[in-house]
Amino acid sequence: MNKMGATLSEFTEATRMADPANAGAGRQSAARTLLFSTPGVHCASCISVIEQDLGRQPGVLLARVNLSQKRVYVTASESIDADSIRDRIVGLGFKARELEARSSASSESEKAGFALLVRVGVAGFALFNVMLFSVVVWSGAEGATRSMMQWLSALIALPALAYSASPFFISAGRAISNWRMNMDTPISLAIALASGMSLFETWQNGEHVYFDAALALTFFLLAGRYFDEKTRTIARSAAEELAALEPNRAIRLDGGAETEVPVEAVRIGDLVLARPGERIPVDGVVAEGHSDLDKSFLTGESRPVPVGPNEVVAAGEMNLTGRLNIRVSAAGEETSLRKITNLVALAEQTRSKYASLASKAALVYAPTIHIAAAIAFTVWFIGTGDVRVALNVAVSLLIITCPCALGLAVPAVSTAASGRLFRERALLKSPTALERLASVDIVVFDKTGTLTVTDTVLADPVGHDPESFAIAAALAETSNHPYARALARHAMTMGIESSRLEEVRERPGFGIEGRYGSNSVRLGSAGWVGVADEAGNATYLKIGDLEPIRFAFVNRMRSGASRAIRELKKMGLEVQVLSGDTAAAVEDAAARLGIECRQSERSPAEKSEIVQELAGRGRKVLMVGDGLNDTGAMAFAHASMSPASALDAARVVSDIVLLDPDLQSIPRAIKISRKAKNRILENFGVAACYNLIAVPVAFLGLATPLAAAIAMSASSISVTLNAMRLK
Repeated sequence: MNKMGATLSEFTEATRMADPANAGAGRQSAARTLLFSTPGVHCASCISVIEQDLGRQPGVLLARVNLSQKRVYVTASESIDADSIRDRIVGLGFKARELEARSSASSESEKAGFALLVRVGVAGFALFNVMLFSVVVWSGAEGATRSMMQWLSALIALPALAYSASPFFISAGRAISNWRMNMDTPISLAIALASGMSLFETWQNGEHVYFDAALALTFFLLAGRYFDEKTRTIARSAAEELAALEPNRAIRLDGGAETEVPVEAVRIGDLVLARPGERIPVDGVVAEGHSDLDKSFLTGESRPVPVGPNEVVAAGEMNLTGRLNIRVSAAGEETSLRKITNLVALAEQTRSKYASLASKAALVYAPTIHIAAAIAFTVWFIGTGDVRVALNVAVSLLIITCPCALGLAVPAVSTAASGRLFRERALLKSPTALERLASVDIVVFDKTGTLTVTDTVLADPVGHDPESFAIAAALAETSNHPYARALARHAMTMGIESSRLEEVRERPGFGIEGRYGSNSVRLGSAGWVGVADEAGNATYLKIGDLEPIRFAFVNRMRSGASRAIRELKKMGLEVQVLSGDTAAAVEDAAARLGIECRQSERSPAEKSEIVQELAGRGRKVLMVGDGLNDTGAMAFAHASMSPASALDAARVVSDIVLLDPDLQSIPRAIKISRKAKNRILENFGVAACYNLIAVPVAFLGLATPLAAAIAMSASSISVTLNAMRLK
């Protein structure tokens, strides 16, 4: 089984154990989910350390880290104290605090981004001031003047470094205290040694100090980290957005009296009321009433669904036309909506484990730098017997090989690509989206709201006589049903004046009826007017005893859909349709767009399973969707996109939001992502070639720390300029 599938099995088992109905022998088998904020988590190594350590603790069933949210999700037995888990995370070297299940991490992310920006500003201000003092020294200042410039540099640089470089020092300290190494270890060592050595030289009235080198190193690295943090803070949790779809309160019916209560207070067997225009708060069965439901967010079905007594409804569905009394069958954690929310949360945690190219390079790069610096120090100390000379060479080697270019390689490209995509009317949201999007080999589309727009239009607007159209328009004006709105909208566009009707009233779940002269008239479902219609994409007008007149509707194709599909196929990508809509609707849309592989009437869970199955076969899936029923599949996909008109949860879980309704932005985004990945690889190549030259130069003692800092800055600038080619 693939890794994602195994995780789903673990999650399912953990959820089963958490279910009170499965508690069996008692309290020991019960479980709960604990949530912790961990703002110090920033790389794949952090994720691995936390998950592996917590996974070994007795009573912990599952531990998952979400990098974008900087959170740790722990499923543990009831006997496990939250404080003990928090203390364990703190013991690993990370700050941690428990959160409520629905807490938002957005404010913490904003604070982290602002703190980084302030540190960038402080480092930049100090760097430019210290460089002014350095100009005086470089110009030939001697004696007391040079000493004063060096002390002024120290007074500015040391406090600035202590504040600005603190994220590197803290991260490196945590790693070392837990006997591991990360990218911040060589960075911290280089900054500390350069600063310490410069202070010693200043005290000894030496000729050269390197405060400007330490500040330049800090400034460039903080800038790269700020770019990365800003990208991450855009990616909020889709699970939070899904939870927002669930109504917080429900109207409970007690002996005919209506009482508004929190959803958490509703129990199985209760009777609740759903008014027209409201979302249904629970899963249940209609006990009384008729209405039409908009299920498109949950199932993808484009047409409104009429419901009556004994029919099943689900939380999150929109009640369109009539009052419904619903007998509760599931509420809270057991509703279909909450289960989809849990599925998406699981997928987000799993996908956050994706290791970027920079993270993979860091695993090899960091220890190599330390080994090279240690060897250089040893060789020069043995050769000269002078600790000062040996330390100078080691510091130069650490500075010249400091992973500044490596740290900027991805953020610089991401920033340039984000700007290019935005001009192409696409918003990049995920820090690893470019790398994942560049490697997709199959594009899976939802239909309703993605390939088609949600507005329905008349399939044959000129095929009806004016009098019938005027009567139908008069009936349609009184309803909020999507078909009625489409018919009334077209009548207004064509300047058709509605007929005068009497006794007009809506029959929820069936249609609208009234009187036209001496004839009764009805506009509504096929069964209501006495005809059979398997397609179901029409409404019927019946005037007296005359044969019913059919008004068929279709969903309009989204702009550029046909051209986008053709372009994707030219790029060698397989294209599929995966929809919850009816077979007839999906077949029609797919045939019009030239898509051979299509699946219809799929539930949200089935969509997720199909995407996971494709991933298990080694396929890299790009999922394009817009509704609640797509969010699980989008979260499990290798990469995901959604139109700007999508449900909030779909936009949040997607890696890219298409601001332009024209779908041609999809192939353009993939092309840009492929170019961006090439730029990232080129940047790594630049960094590798630079190190191949710089390491021998520094090892031979031919580069001072100042020269090393200049060379390091030059490599960073070259990486940035290469990234700007994307623009």
